[in-house]
Amino acid sequence: MSHQPNRSARRNDRDPRYANRDGPRPRQDGGRPSYRAGQRPNGYRQPAGYQRPAEEIKLSHTLPGIRVLDGRRPRILTKNLVPGTISFEYEERYTDEQGEWRVLDPKRSKLGAAIMKGLQQSGFKEGSAVLYLGASHGYTPSYVSDIIGPQGQVYCLDFAPRVVRDLVFVCESRENMAPILGDAKQPDGYAAQLPAEGVDVVYQDIAQKDQVGIFLRNCDRFLKQGGYGLLAVKARSIDVTRYPADIFKDIKRGFETGEEAKRYVIVDYRELDPFEKDHAFFVVKKK
Repeated sequence: MSHQPNRSARRNDRDPRYANRDGPRPRQDGGRPSYRAGQRPNGYRQPAGYQRPAEEIKLSHTLPGIRVLDGRRPRILTKNLVPGTISFEYEERYTDEQGEWRVLDPKRSKLGAAIMKGLQQSGFKEGSAVLYLGASHGYTPSYVSDIIGPQGQVYCLDFAPRVVRDLVFVCESRENMAPILGDAKQPDGYAAQLPAEGVDVVYQDIAQKDQVGIFLRNCDRFLKQGGYGLLAVKARSIDVTRYPADIFKDIKRGFETGEEAKRYVIVDYRELDPFEKDHAFFVVKKK
């Protein structure tokens, strides 16, 4: 007696015997089948010349010095302070009737990632004095340079000589950027190179276990009253054994009910996934 297959049984689409079969893949929940690439029926095809409508993406347009082009691929633009100069070989530029703009890549910049996540306040404005801790090769600081304009000044600090060497070349083409070789843990070492009256913004992007403490010491020392502090937190650098969300909650709690709450107030907060995994961006204002 020949064996008759049970044709009423549901086909297992993961079975390799069916890997090259035509037709839709069945769904276990009884829903609409999903088709493999190139197997959709003619009825699903779009007519010739069809163009997908531009996706409406809501992003903040209130940040001074920043322009956002909405669409399926939104772009963050800053007006190039030195038109015709390319500071980084991978940077993208955009030109229109208003001049030359530089595209800030949110995957290379915590500031760009925060803007993509809807940042409403940055503290940057034309003419601001900015202390940038952890300037690295100068990618994000160069965009801050665009935002604050020729009347502002970015004091770019990093402790690695090899990195500062690259930073110097960026600063040479931008008169409102100044490189500083120093350790953010020791503010006394570079205090003489900063304005005596203080700075308008302290921006920190440092992967250290005590990154919040370093940020507070610099803000206490150099940030003007009413100034803004921008802190990019890398949770894995603080404690690799804890959930990043718990670390972020502890930092928020400190600014809301801790000792630092007497001096600072949180005005904006964004988690940076998927652009920067396990990162958060805090914006605080000095009382």
